[in-house]
Amino acid sequence: MDLPDFVAHADWGASAGKRQVAVAERESGSYVMRLPKGVENITEFRERLAGRAADSRVVVGFDFPIGLPEEYARKAGISRFPDALSRFGEGEWSGFYERAKRPEQIALHRPFYPHNPGRPGGVQQSHLLEGIGITDKRKLLRRCERKTEKRGEAGMLFWLVGPKQTGNAARIGWKKVLAPLYGSDARTKIWPFDGGMESLLASEGLIVVETYPAEAGHHLGLDANGWSKNSQEDRRDQSEALFRWAASRRVKFAPDLHESLSNGFGNGKHGEDRFDTVVGLGSMIEVLLGHRSEGAPQNEAVQDVEGWIFGQTTPN
Repeated sequence: MDLPDFVAHADWGASAGKRQVAVAERESGSYVMRLPKGVENITEFRERLAGRAADSRVVVGFDFPIGLPEEYARKAGISRFPDALSRFGEGEWSGFYERAKRPEQIALHRPFYPHNPGRPGGVQQSHLLEGIGITDKRKLLRRCERKTEKRGEAGMLFWLVGPKQTGNAARIGWKKVLAPLYGSDARTKIWPFDGGMESLLASEGLIVVETYPAEAGHHLGLDANGWSKNSQEDRRDQSEALFRWAASRRVKFAPDLHESLSNGFGNGKHGEDRFDTVVGLGSMIEVLLGHRSEGAPQNEAVQDVEGWIFGQTTPN
């Protein structure tokens, strides 16, 4: 398989401070991973990605959902997720990215709820289920989001309450990054909807994949339990696994990144985001170098509407 010249991973949040990006570039047969940087301007970030991919192979990962639950897609008349991206926010889908303020506003074409997740009093998951006409909340989980032997269940895409919620990041990422890139350049592809990684890397362009930090960590040998990414000391301890992983692969850490990992990324409020984005980038490289399978099953729902987490091999 042809290897990409440039790999990036974004730990993507709804606020600018929570958006951190780590990159790796091929140098003399190895990937050199760089210190993460914040994304202040999404448009500039998107344009830099497109510029990088103009004459090279680029793979970028985002830690928000890229796909839709099969049952929701069926009820909404969506047969292919990438095609739906161009319709979200337009016409009958004009309210798709707007968070419903009240239960009666929830609909198939406006599924994100509630409007203010910081004040969840009075809101219930039952409001969401009733609004879009799905009675079983498990059907609002994609196959790749279900609990595995390595990690717990992920959050539901449209439910915007709780520490596992990823819907706000997805709303912003789809609207401001994925849809513009996919709609403006035919060389932008989304894995696995547009094919397997080997076929996608056969030509220059930008390839987008989905990651999940809780999944990525065990790809690199981090402890599954007993530590918190919110703790500087725990991040520092878990960095030892990253050093061992890099030493066994064609991967190097730039000096400032090595120093930051050794220090657990300091005690600032965004240390966990920087740590997460480095772990996600390492997981992507592990797959690209062939040490781990891409993982996406040959399932019609997965390939067309649900998508998959890059490198997740546990069948669901």
